[in-house]
Amino acid sequence: MARTPSNMLPLDTKAPDFELLNAVYNKTITLNDVKGEKGTVVMFICNHCPFVIHVNPMIVTLAKEYQDKGIGFVAISSNDVENYPQDAPHLMKEKASEEGYTFPYLYDETQEVAKAYDAACTPDFYLFDANMNLVYRGQLDGSRPGNDVPLTGTDLKNALDAVLDNKEVDSEQKPSLGCNIKWKNV
Repeated sequence: MARTPSNMLPLDTKAPDFELLNAVYNKTITLNDVKGEKGTVVMFICNHCPFVIHVNPMIVTLAKEYQDKGIGFVAISSNDVENYPQDAPHLMKEKASEEGYTFPYLYDETQEVAKAYDAACTPDFYLFDANMNLVYRGQLDGSRPGNDVPLTGTDLKNALDAVLDNKEVDSEQKPSLGCNIKWKNV
């Protein structure tokens, strides 16, 4: 299992716009469609990564808790499905249903959105404020498959709470760690 850290896109970066297929409803949506009134979490995930499988329960819990507070959530899979067919859109739809995702699960077929966000791994988390400026990028928490650290969502949760309280998010942020995004051989 590869252990790839986040690239740590510079804070205050404006959220790159996108228009992607929502694999769950087979409908194209934009960043504006998923934007929350108070903030937006953009997550790069996939179906098969053990790191994502490990954090899925907490992602679902946080989304359910914070969507009601004005935070938008969206997940994007950018993996090369030719070489990793388990991440294909029809299987993304199954995964979203199986996990109980309450947020769109988008397919980045060209991988241009992952490149625009400088995404490197799955999972990779980005939190944008109400103005769509990056205030947090990094890990969900310190839990990883097999490290016996409890799954709490603390790092992302602290950033979400700061955004909701109109406070500055701590700039000391730890990169996420996961499987590398499966880039196409171009």
